[in-house]
Amino acid sequence: METLKAGASQLGIALSEGQLDQFETYFHELADWNRRANLTSISGYEEVQVKHFLDSLTVCLAARDILDGPVRVIEVGAGAGLPGLALKLAFPEIKLALLESVAKKTAFLHHIVEKLGLEGVSVYTGRAEDLAREKDLRDAFDLVVVRALAKLPLLLELSLPFCKTGGRLVALKHGGDWTEQESAANALAELGGQIERVSTVVLEGLTDDRVVISVDKTKPTPARYPRAVGIPGKRPL
Repeated sequence: METLKAGASQLGIALSEGQLDQFETYFHELADWNRRANLTSISGYEEVQVKHFLDSLTVCLAARDILDGPVRVIEVGAGAGLPGLALKLAFPEIKLALLESVAKKTAFLHHIVEKLGLEGVSVYTGRAEDLAREKDLRDAFDLVVVRALAKLPLLLELSLPFCKTGGRLVALKHGGDWTEQESAANALAELGGQIERVSTVVLEGLTDDRVVISVDKTKPTPARYPRAVGIPGKRPL
């Protein structure tokens, strides 16, 4: 995991040998499960270090101040657990929730959490539109993280309801122009968010004009959001 170690250092993250061993285990379990569960199209050893693990840690460009304590973090659309589990390995004190609608993917998440011996991690199988109405999940998290989930207006509707007022949503996106941000103005106003900053990712191996979008939760999201399954995608705010 030398590539990961060097890249993390550029982000100001010092990973111990024990943490690097956990990332090594994560890689091998991901590669093994990927043969039968199709978790990711990125599977090479170096590729995973850069395009999965290191990419996940770029959340720190917008949330390092939050991650240094025992805060509540949720990943919406967790897939194989990236960026959520990578953040948990780098910042063990966080309390992490992983939300994913596909059962075969949450089966992997349960497995890898147990394999790595992680505490303070919960896995939920279900749609964000439904789980955002659960009492213990809505308005409950200091930090919401999402990666390659959807266009920004839809992403915000599915994710901001989980964020507490005064908390933050961090979205990892490719193709970093301002078109999406401009299209999200109405969604931000409706859902109670405000773009705090957009950080450009400048790390070797991470191309595609990657950006980290930081959204502050300025007020509670109205109870009518998110709308029923299917509607946010068909009629974005």
